[in-house]
Amino acid sequence: MDRHGLTVTMIFLAESANYGEGVGNISTLKKMSRGNYEQYTYISRQAMRYNIIQQLGWDDTPVDGKSGVVQFAPSATIQEYPEIDLFGYMKTSSREEGKNEKGGALTRSAVVRLSNAIALEPYQSDLEFLTNMGLARRQDLENGIAQSEIHRSFYTYTITVDLDRIGIDGEISVSKADRAERVKALLDTIQFLYRDIKGRRENLAPVFVIGGRYGRKNPFFENRIVLHKGRIQVNTLTEILMGSDDIKEHTIAGVTSGIFENDSEVKKELGAGTVAEAFKQLKKEVDEYYGESD
Repeated sequence: MDRHGLTVTMIFLAESANYGEGVGNISTLKKMSRGNYEQYTYISRQAMRYNIIQQLGWDDTPVDGKSGVVQFAPSATIQEYPEIDLFGYMKTSSREEGKNEKGGALTRSAVVRLSNAIALEPYQSDLEFLTNMGLARRQDLENGIAQSEIHRSFYTYTITVDLDRIGIDGEISVSKADRAERVKALLDTIQFLYRDIKGRRENLAPVFVIGGRYGRKNPFFENRIVLHKGRIQVNTLTEILMGSDDIKEHTIAGVTSGIFENDSEVKKELGAGTVAEAFKQLKKEVDEYYGESD
């Protein structure tokens, strides 16, 4: 079976990294609820995508608003712009007066897909009290007061990449060397990802990673990460590994020492090396795939 699907599930530690609209003078974190009535903060996939594209330096794809909606410009192609190669596009053109050309929409579904980054520990309604007293005192002005929800937690998210679709769009075909470089650049960025939020720079670099290149394009480890009292629930992951020879043989794992209570168990049961070693092996898989495709 050809192994076209690359998937990676990660854990990182971060604080208060994505806010919603807010209520009054309270800045509220984005949250979702589970059946146990606990609330879990999350960082939206759109926010994650924004940071990834920005740090890749790929945020230069031209856009226009001639159709009435801000979209990627019809002239933009995957040959010149990796952003729309990996993350897809909708390009709408309107029929111009005096021309016979018909308007319409061209779409490319995402080749790289992201999940939301969801907290593994419930939100406990912590609030930070804020004032601007330092500035107000400079001119003897009235002090402003605000509050901000805060939550420090481990988060998990997953990326999937359809390796066989990278660099191909209709009659356009990017060289296999460039396809490999684009995917490896994505992995490099994710390995050292960060996010600027409210005067802070949050480190979103993973402290645990598991995934690989498989025959099926299923994100096997998505929604399977469980954290309990600082311990990764390893037996859940080993059950997935035993589900098929493809998963067992081709899974790569990495963990940062000293972060989780059971990192020794993670290393033993999952064969985990360091996070850096895991990403190095994932990039090797990418090179092998595009080399095999020659």
